Amino acid sequence: MTGRRPRRAPPPVAGQLLDWTDAKHWARTQAPCRYCRKPTFLRDDERLPADKVCAEQAITQRAARAASTYQQNGTL
Repeated sequence: MTGRRPRRAPPPVAGQLLDWTDAKHWARTQAPCRYCRKPTFLRDDERLPADKVCAEQAITQRAARAASTYQQNGTL
């Protein structure tokens, strides 16, 4: 068999929350980031315009709020 294996994305690095090499995170046109309003070609997991740093900060903040709520209430 002489076929090439498909390219796999590298494993996430510590502190990296999304695989930004995946084509689903890129668009052909710029749009304002949903967080900072600067133009970006990047899209988050919901396909909404979002800079890499802004999207990962939002994910981190949501996770921290969920953990805090769980610690206070015992449920999410």
